[in-house]
Amino acid sequence: MKPDGIYRSEKSGLNEEFVYNGEGTGLNFFPKLLFPGGSDLLAAGFPPSIAEHVGKCRFYRINVTSHEATYLAESELFGDFHVEWAEPGKTVLFSRAVNGLTNIWKLSLQDRSLTQITFGTGPDFSPMPDPAGKGIYYVNGKSSGFLTAYHVQSKESTDIVSEDATQPAISPDGKRVMYLRLPAPQRNELWVADVDGRNKLKLATGGFLNTGTWAPDNFHIGFFEKGTGAGDKTYIVGADGSGLRQLPGPRSVNSMAWSADQKSVYMTGEEKAGYVPTVWRVNTDGSNPPEKLVDDCGAVTDIDPAGQYLLTLGDLTGIHEVSISDRKCIRLLPEKVTNNVTLARDGKSFLYAVASHGEVTIYRQPWKNGKTIGVPQVALKVPFAFPFDSGGNAYDFSRDLSTVVYVRPSGQADLYLLSQK
Repeated sequence: MKPDGIYRSEKSGLNEEFVYNGEGTGLNFFPKLLFPGGSDLLAAGFPPSIAEHVGKCRFYRINVTSHEATYLAESELFGDFHVEWAEPGKTVLFSRAVNGLTNIWKLSLQDRSLTQITFGTGPDFSPMPDPAGKGIYYVNGKSSGFLTAYHVQSKESTDIVSEDATQPAISPDGKRVMYLRLPAPQRNELWVADVDGRNKLKLATGGFLNTGTWAPDNFHIGFFEKGTGAGDKTYIVGADGSGLRQLPGPRSVNSMAWSADQKSVYMTGEEKAGYVPTVWRVNTDGSNPPEKLVDDCGAVTDIDPAGQYLLTLGDLTGIHEVSISDRKCIRLLPEKVTNNVTLARDGKSFLYAVASHGEVTIYRQPWKNGKTIGVPQVALKVPFAFPFDSGGNAYDFSRDLSTVVYVRPSGQADLYLLSQK
């Protein structure tokens, strides 16, 4: 397997060539812009525990031939991490949030000075200089939307939340859902509600939160607070807000699953920047340090009732399982066709969704004792499409396929030209 990092290739995708991987820097690197002449690359280095939509960024100039990186400047980026040249090779434009307001800023790569470009209430993002030199185009807009439950038997839909929300996770019995409400930039709220929208309760507030999973008792839940440098924090709490406590875990966490007896949780995360994701076992009472199970086997999504296998999902490598007893990674389906996989209620198959042609199909793959049986079968066709990602995972379905909860994003955005003075 080739190492993580920045690569370049011909337009055909052939003759791939290594450029830079940043090993030992404590940062993950992403290409942004080419310097005039094309022999150097402007790259952004982020800490591995970067929070959703915000992060401290270090800009580097990387020579694509010598693979040497030179530090240029540091700043916070916000939103889509979009970067554009203001003056090619000298200054860059991007979104930056200060005191809750997101505007366009300009950073000099020479003297590292920051200059604010727009001054409205925002959020302003996606800057682009006018090719004729008339000024700077940028987008101003706010997102909104709904979190909706589709009831399969009645074919009716109910709005759980009529505001910007995402990352739904349905309880094992299919009766409740946790989700994130997004009331303002850099502010998230963790809520639980019945799947019909009743009995809403706010459990936590933070800068950048991620929902985790429900425990088998349909009461306890896990969630994460994403860090901007100090690392992520993992919490468990009761659905009534009681018993909040932090668990030990790796520096960067992206998924979790509870054991059947709820004495432990399994997490996927990284110890250091640039390291492959690792599956860990953590005791929920906080005793003993996290125990490493297996490296590079995708993100944990579920565990079988007998506690022998974990289901995992790789970014590019498909659906896997981890045999807990011998700590082996086993590939089940070779290609990534989804972004979530869960065991059916009877534990005899696993379910995953695929979007195509204006609808979403949920497939059932028969499974027993760690082995797939036959080929995937169509379990449910949802007669409409919905996003798979919107500020994180944008849907979930109950284990009995009676309910699908999904995000309906909306909003308004306007394009502006800031005239050059």
